[in-house]
Amino acid sequence: MEKKYNEKETRRMYERITQALIRKGLTITTMESATSGQIASLITDTQGSSAVLKGAFVTYCNEAKIMQGVEADILEQYTVYSLETAAAMAKACRKTYGADIGIGVTGTMGNTDPANPGASVPGQVYFAIDFQGNTESFFVELPIQPTRLAYKLAVAWEIGEVLEKRL
Repeated sequence: MEKKYNEKETRRMYERITQALIRKGLTITTMESATSGQIASLITDTQGSSAVLKGAFVTYCNEAKIMQGVEADILEQYTVYSLETAAAMAKACRKTYGADIGIGVTGTMGNTDPANPGASVPGQVYFAIDFQGNTESFFVELPIQPTRLAYKLAVAWEIGEVLEKRL
């Protein structure tokens, strides 16, 4: 059975996540490629989020990832689409902003990436959560989604499920 993603449920999940961060006094940041800021946007949909979101990076190209602290060697050795790159993204943004939690996400949505055709497989997404220096990386293969926004929300759901359990 194919997993269905629901935008309203995803938005409710992020409201719970943001409220939990506020209650616990934890800060968060993201370095997003495939989701191009969707995670940070969902966090800021909740009133009071300025107390927890330190900032976010949208690093859509490899050069942007490197500029924000991901080592070029990681991209060269493992490709941009890897658990290692997602972990490096999570660590780099957490360190840069001095946040409690860093989220890194990279992957290919509905089509092959023309800048990285050998490494991109549509629907394959890698993300990592660095929680106070403890980093866990995850891989998810998404079913075909009808729009780019649907892909972003599906990834947000997957990340949110893990994040909510950690909080």
